[in-house]
Amino acid sequence: MSKTMQINPPQGFKFQSVDQSSGAINLVKIPKDIKVRIANLNDVIRENGKTEEEFRESCKGLEPDEVAYKMIKEIVKAFNEGWLPDWTNSNEYKYYPWFKMGSPSGGGFSYDDCGDWYSLSGVGSRLCFKSADLAKHAGQLFESIYKDFLTV
Repeated sequence: MSKTMQINPPQGFKFQSVDQSSGAINLVKIPKDIKVRIANLNDVIRENGKTEEEFRESCKGLEPDEVAYKMIKEIVKAFNEGWLPDWTNSNEYKYYPWFKMGSPSGGGFSYDDCGDWYSLSGVGSRLCFKSADLAKHAGQLFESIYKDFLTV
């Protein structure tokens, strides 16, 4: 006969291991820095409260660039941790990754830098980051996804 017990870890912690003989549960602190918490797209999806299956289902029937766009929206949402750009504030900078799109020397597609800009128009972007550091990190970490989105 087996019994199941559900235990939720305290906020800010996750399970690391369970000792089967003693029943001891080892917890580790969840890193606070978003750049540490996210190492891949699965981490992004989980950070946004979705399952990988839900995300896959939402992408069925879409073209590769459309899937990449959905991925980038999820990436930006996760790294911004709830921050939304204020397009009425021209003093608030918004950042996005900048890529090199090939060169005569055959450089191909690669992360280059991040740009910042502000807008005085009523048109905004849902793909900007709250800091240059996050834009650079996401551009480097998810370069292949940006390539699928930006190129034919």
